[in-house]
Amino acid sequence: MKVQSGSTLAIASAGLFGASTPLAKMLLGGGVDPWFLAGLLYLGSGIGLAALHLILRARGEAPAEAPLERRDAPWLALVILCGGMAGPLLLMLGLSHTPASSAALLLNVEGLATMGIAWLAFRENVDRRLLLGALAILSGAALLSWQGAGGAGTEDGLGLGALAIVGACVAWGLDNNLTRKLSSSDPVQIAMLKGLVAGAVNLSLALSSGARLPPLPQMAAAGTIGFLGYGVSLVLFVLALRHLGAARTGAYFSAAPFIGAILAVALFDEPMTWRLGVAALLMGVGLYLHLVERHDHEHTHEALEHNHRHVHDEHHQHTHGPNDPPGEPHTHWHRHQPMTHRHPHYPDLHHRHAH
Repeated sequence: MKVQSGSTLAIASAGLFGASTPLAKMLLGGGVDPWFLAGLLYLGSGIGLAALHLILRARGEAPAEAPLERRDAPWLALVILCGGMAGPLLLMLGLSHTPASSAALLLNVEGLATMGIAWLAFRENVDRRLLLGALAILSGAALLSWQGAGGAGTEDGLGLGALAIVGACVAWGLDNNLTRKLSSSDPVQIAMLKGLVAGAVNLSLALSSGARLPPLPQMAAAGTIGFLGYGVSLVLFVLALRHLGAARTGAYFSAAPFIGAILAVALFDEPMTWRLGVAALLMGVGLYLHLVERHDHEHTHEALEHNHRHVHDEHHQHTHGPNDPPGEPHTHWHRHQPMTHRHPHYPDLHHRHAH
């Protein structure tokens, strides 16, 4: 059940983020400075989530979540630096020199970067099916990036705009793995702080470098795109991380570029070239291999203590103290006893064991 809910959350997150790419391209076409737009997208995310959080709390509907703690500050700072500043800036620069449909499909590299970092740096288990899917995605991204020797805006045939987008994907891949460290905490708080800090810093740097304020309607549009495509999308992504881990969430998130590419073709009347078609096919094969993966073996849970939103399922058979909250789901500090069993699972909060 957790795997199914995690995949649904990840694909919903992908849909919102995928749609934001061609919409941001429209604003760039209207003359908005790329760096300023990156700031507007994240600031809209932070302000929108802050307003939503206040409304839910006033109505008594805010879900009980574990708050961020002081020990989380270094991880949050790295998340903001990689995902809130470097990633969006590189994407906006890449969008300035790349067709929207190709840029949208190139964002598949984010899932690949997320998986590679999770596998190599954080030791998440990645099987042969996932690796084959990653190879198909990488092949599609390479096909889109290659523009032919001597092409405009290229270096040895590789588009500089495409390179900037790939750089954004690597920054977000690192961001996704770092966010996994925070995924037991309140996702709205994480996304809100990331949006407010990254947005304010990017806007300040853009203004200091000479960027001009765009018209109010364009600012409002950027804020709305940021709230949905960056804010709500990130909240759903963090929730998916709890169930799937970074590598699998990144794999499901690979659906985002297809949504963006389809929308880009419709919005900009861009041609369906053979390069775009073959790249979409390769990336579609890669996404399919990720979606049909199944991980099932006997495993042992070591003793663990932590705090997160939960229900009393097979992994949460602890007793409650007099001060623990009633009802489910709820949030409180609890202890997991050692346990050995077998069932389908992914490297979620409770399955980060060695293989």
